[in-house]
Amino acid sequence: VQLQASGGGLVQAGGSLRLSCAASGLSFSSYHMGWFRQGPGKEREFVAAISRSGGRPYIADSVKGRFTISRDRNKNTVDLQMNSLKPEDTAVYYCAASNTILGEIRTISRYDIWGQGTQVTVSS
Repeated sequence: VQLQASGGGLVQAGGSLRLSCAASGLSFSSYHMGWFRQGPGKEREFVAAISRSGGRPYIADSVKGRFTISRDRNKNTVDLQMNSLKPEDTAVYYCAASNTILGEIRTISRYDIWGQGTQVTVSS
């Protein structure tokens, strides 16, 4: 079972990045998929998630209107499109998989499969 995140990098404030997470070794359609981030000196926090059906996205208030999440069942991938990036978005971004109930889709502890993380740095 593996989640491989990619797409991070260095971008100026106001720019965009698209993160992608490729899943292998699991029944992708059985899992809710989420993105979390951990900034310097901060705890890991929820960013976005999408249900196993792909029918509803969940977006943290701090990135609402700037970030979108999507999943592709054919490619077993989940993407995070990040627009209008701010320096405070600088963090290591992790994708994760969960088979919890929808009501806990924002809860970090309910995710039991994690990718290795990809660094996003936003310069001012």
